[in-house]
Amino acid sequence: MLLGYARVSKANDQQTAPQIRALKDAGCQKIFEESASGGRWDRPELHRLLGQLREGDTLVVWKLDRLSRSLKDLLMILEKVEAAGAKFRSLTEAVDTSGPAGRMVMQMLGAFAEFERAMIRERTRAGLKEARAKGRIPGRKPRLTAAQEKEIVDAVTSGRKVAADMARLFKIHPSTISRLLARARAGS
Repeated sequence: MLLGYARVSKANDQQTAPQIRALKDAGCQKIFEESASGGRWDRPELHRLLGQLREGDTLVVWKLDRLSRSLKDLLMILEKVEAAGAKFRSLTEAVDTSGPAGRMVMQMLGAFAEFERAMIRERTRAGLKEARAKGRIPGRKPRLTAAQEKEIVDAVTSGRKVAADMARLFKIHPSTISRLLARARAGS
């Protein structure tokens, strides 16, 4: 049986539709899809697929990096596939692990995928460092000004208002109020 796996990263606005179409065209009878980072090991659909692999089955992916962006994880996944008596096939890279040459090519491609991920991480860190050097603070802008934070802390600690009321008033989550109060206590 051919079992397909389609994955897109959560952070990007990607769709699994092109992958699923290619997997169906390849003859996959069952397709597992999810939105999760390829660098993470805790992907429920991947584990469900690995649990269903039987001898003679083939795990099919559209592209190698859809399975994993880490060589270590990729090798671990391949070990599980091999332990089940199954095979692995990547459509884009034309990798088929039924032979030793296919397994070697797979490991080399996995190493390149891991290298690419490391380079992206390095460029991101450099970009963030450069932005900080120019005075820009990356990330989401704070919802509250310093004056609003002081007003909330004063109102709750004096007993004039309860945290839930202040959260509704400023349209923020109650846990934000809790963090403000904890920071105020730590600062005093």
